[in-house]
Amino acid sequence: MGNQSSVTAFVLVGFSEYPHLQLPLFLVFLTIYVVTMVGNLGIIVVRKINSKLHTPMYFFLSHLSFLDICYSSVFTPKLLEILVVEERTISFRGCMTQFFFGCACVFTEMFMLAVMAYDRFVAICNPLLYTVAMSPKLCALLVAGTYMWGGLCSLTITYSLVQLSYCESNIINHFGCEYSAILSVSCSDPSFSQMICLIISIVSEAGSLLSTLASYVFIVVSITRMPSKGGLQKTLSTCTSHLTAISIFHGTILLLYCVPSSKRSQLLIKVATVLYTVLVPMLNPLIYSLRNKDVKNTVRGLIRTILHSQST
Repeated sequence: MGNQSSVTAFVLVGFSEYPHLQLPLFLVFLTIYVVTMVGNLGIIVVRKINSKLHTPMYFFLSHLSFLDICYSSVFTPKLLEILVVEERTISFRGCMTQFFFGCACVFTEMFMLAVMAYDRFVAICNPLLYTVAMSPKLCALLVAGTYMWGGLCSLTITYSLVQLSYCESNIINHFGCEYSAILSVSCSDPSFSQMICLIISIVSEAGSLLSTLASYVFIVVSITRMPSKGGLQKTLSTCTSHLTAISIFHGTILLLYCVPSSKRSQLLIKVATVLYTVLVPMLNPLIYSLRNKDVKNTVRGLIRTILHSQST
């Protein structure tokens, strides 16, 4: 059965119930979006410039930055638009397209973080074989696998949503096409779509977290056997940034989907969605760059070069 929708467009409520906050929110989200773009593009450029950063760790980090750019760009421009215009509509196809790319970015980033945990495991537990074990071919296959899995998961869930009918209300009480928000305006039984989404989400979340946990269990065991404190401190510094990114990413997603579905929770759902669609993409480059000397030195050198070229 195909989609039998009579709805051709949706109205995004956004934060319209707080009219006095529209302009301040626009300025805040615009600033965050600019910082996100500059920070993540900076990570990609810095890796290209500095030959010391041509390692598997920074190869994965550059892809994480690329995902953050894509993810932020899926939701934030529309969020900025509905904060300043009267007509807060999005077409049915536009809504499903936004959901597809947003969902693909989430699942891909979920496993990209797991791949980065595996990279840290190999680097710490098998340092002598690191360059052999994490060959360019394997790194490319791991990255390709995360993108393929993210796209497949998103395509499956999006297809299950498209098969539903939307024939009553077209008002989405959200600033974007988030899964539960789309389901709330459907006029057909969403049980099959919910089952598909639940299975894919549980398998992906459990697979990502378990593989990450397994990597860090081996890392902890390896750390306890290190004789020198210097090696211990260096190892901890390389893992802290990644653990922080994992905690923020999974924590905000679990917060969002553990919130009970009720009218009272709508604001909390919006806030949680803002955390992982707007704030998390901005935080990742800050987390990784502030604790990394090579990144900071490259950025300083780039700034000096730009200032010197302007002065001459």
